[in-house]
Amino acid sequence: MAGAGLANLADVRRIEAAGFRAWPAAAVHYDGTWMVRLTAGHPSGRLNSINPMDPHDCHRLDERIERLSRYFRENGRTPAFRLTPLSAPQIAARLDELGWVSRKQTTVMRLPLGNDALAGADDVTPVEEVERYVEASVFTHGNPPEIKPGLRRVVESIRADRGFFVLEQDGKPATSLLCVRDGDVVGLFDIATAEFARGRGNARRLIPAALKWAFTRGARQAYLQVEDANPAKELYRSLGFTDGYAYVYREPQD
Repeated sequence: MAGAGLANLADVRRIEAAGFRAWPAAAVHYDGTWMVRLTAGHPSGRLNSINPMDPHDCHRLDERIERLSRYFRENGRTPAFRLTPLSAPQIAARLDELGWVSRKQTTVMRLPLGNDALAGADDVTPVEEVERYVEASVFTHGNPPEIKPGLRRVVESIRADRGFFVLEQDGKPATSLLCVRDGDVVGLFDIATAEFARGRGNARRLIPAALKWAFTRGARQAYLQVEDANPAKELYRSLGFTDGYAYVYREPQD
């Protein structure tokens, strides 16, 4: 099972809940305490996964794994568990026995927010138009245009306080990110810098600016998720983020 740097599972549960609200799936239902999220229009693992939410819920594993795997395949998705410290260890053990592989080992990083930490941050106004953000995100990620409708539906579904941040360079989107404040917690999502603009410090400028915006609106703790193989993890560490807890996706072998 994915490990935790946080001893208090209540903290993990709080961040997980905020993250689900910040990146809403099109369809959500529960199998016991397992949250099942499916989104036909977007490939994100967080939007298309089985998320166990109680370390004690591990009954009838084979029956539930088979049923939910069938549900995902019927909807054109590869079955995927997203295992966090909230997952019963028996789930990972059974998936091992079934030959399911681990993919996208990810760390949730956290940063306390305060005036001192954000003193040097720029004032950047978020863009208001959803379409402008969608266009910028697709461009900075280098994603195919076919993803635009799905991304648009996701961001339009966010009910928490959201900010779309875009830096432009040479008349084109250079760096983009989504900032979602949920009470005193703020999450950063969808962070990307276009290939032509990398190495110029754009993300180093935009991330603190987005956090400053959230801080003025009541956020006191920030979080983000980053795959362990992503070199951006070192950037986040240099900005003061520290490892909180880990999660991993488990999928059947191809």
